[in-house]
Amino acid sequence: MIVIRTIMNVLPEKQKEILQTLLSLVEPQANDSGCLSYGIFCDIEDKNIFSLISEWETRQDLNRYIRSGRFSVLLGTRSLLCEPLKIHIFSVLEAEGMETVNSVRKQTS
Repeated sequence: MIVIRTIMNVLPEKQKEILQTLLSLVEPQANDSGCLSYGIFCDIEDKNIFSLISEWETRQDLNRYIRSGRFSVLLGTRSLLCEPLKIHIFSVLEAEGMETVNSVRKQTS
């Protein structure tokens, strides 16, 4: 699995415009082949910082997204930001869930 996190520090007066743009990207993206999840998050300490986090089945799926028109729209928001986009791409070799949490909690009892 591949995870991409995009951090956007938005100009305060452009917050509504950015949010509308981001929301327009969510629905179609979730239907793309290889997209496992796609979400927009607002920083609880600074309402002008947004994070987009998406999970992809393969690197090829992510590369297809990066070459897409939707990603170009995201890159086109640069003039609405206080600083350049920050993009982090993570390759996840293993993922665990609640069963691991429950198992570890039982070990400490």
